[in-house]
Amino acid sequence: MVRDIPLGEVTLRRYEKPYDSSPRELVRKVCLSLGLLQPGDSRDIIVDIMLILEEARKQKQWLSSFAIRDKVEVLRRENSLENKGLAESNIRRQLKRLRDAMLVDKQGNQYRMSEFAPLSELFEAKIEKFLIPQTIERIKEYLAKLEKK
Repeated sequence: MVRDIPLGEVTLRRYEKPYDSSPRELVRKVCLSLGLLQPGDSRDIIVDIMLILEEARKQKQWLSSFAIRDKVEVLRRENSLENKGLAESNIRRQLKRLRDAMLVDKQGNQYRMSEFAPLSELFEAKIEKFLIPQTIERIKEYLAKLEKK
């Protein structure tokens, strides 16, 4: 029996051009655009995790999941946001999602933006040039096979 488990998954959404937005709003749109956050989802802890990792990237700093959780808690308090989603298990789950998206590296219990690279470079190298072409090629294989049936 063949199971319908994807080898990879790509969700891309297009939004309006970024105008005068806060860093949090820009990261939120990136998360929405890459399918890491669903439209209308109030559980947006992944946005704060990305913000924390982006700041750490600039200083070439690895962070533990506990440090990320603590920084996220402070960030959410500063932005008057609810502290939902701060359980250690949820922080690790969100970090795993970012690792699966090839945006975050893990070494022991330490995390960083992959290779301390800017998100724009990570998107181009790992999603635009690697994941999307592979996905399109596989879809074409299915289409070609369908035409032969």
